Amino acid sequence: MNILSNAIKFTNAPGKVRLTVECISVYREKSAVKFVISDTGIGMDEPFIPKVFDTFSQEDSNRNNKFGSTGLGMAIAKNIIDVMNGTISVKSRKGKGTEFSVVITFNNCQYHNGEEAEHETDCRQRADLNGCRILLAEDVFINAEIMNEILSVKGAETDYAETGAAALKKFSSSELWHYDAVLMDVRMPEMDGLEATSRIRALDRPDARAVPIIAMTANAFDEDVQRSMQAGMNAHLSKPVEPDKLYQTLEELIWETDKNN
Repeated sequence: MNILSNAIKFTNAPGKVRLTVECISVYREKSAVKFVISDTGIGMDEPFIPKVFDTFSQEDSNRNNKFGSTGLGMAIAKNIIDVMNGTISVKSRKGKGTEFSVVITFNNCQYHNGEEAEHETDCRQRADLNGCRILLAEDVFINAEIMNEILSVKGAETDYAETGAAALKKFSSSELWHYDAVLMDVRMPEMDGLEATSRIRALDRPDARAVPIIAMTANAFDEDVQRSMQAGMNAHLSKPVEPDKLYQTLEELIWETDKNN
């Protein structure tokens, strides 16, 4: 509400304010939801953008009289989002408008009773991994070798990338729908798995939005799962990865992607 209020406040007629809400990832009992608030208002100079979340921060103090601003709205919004372990980012051009993006992870509503939900989980369809092409981003070579052996048991083909940047390059230069899934180590030098995933999702190609991306990390805390989802990952596997769990996750996600595309 604070962000929407600001968007309306700083957009003169006949301007536009737009709110979009998108579920970007679902994993177990949680969903990551992205809110984008954009306007065609007065915008901000680039040097001021990093200060927009500071308390009592205003680009032009004279605006207080014209717009009734106190400089607290964005600071309050940022604090609430931080408490919820979410992320907020902003893009703006002077005289062109502003766009805020907020990603927060929520608990899913319980639509079914426990017995029905368990039955639904057990009945999920699975794809055959034989012949599937998996992009594997892992900076420790021996770990990559082990993953390659595990996947080869099911007949899957592995394309190895030693960093997040290398994974991004391989995916962006591949043919459409070349990869059936991406296994992404979260902690890597040069570009970590979260940033690499965000950049893959931002590519202007349909498979970038749809390809299953699975996080692999030694961190299994709830906030780590949330960060993975908010970056656009579809699932989170803890290291050392259990082969059966890996197979199940890949088979279900690939089947779901094939069905929808």
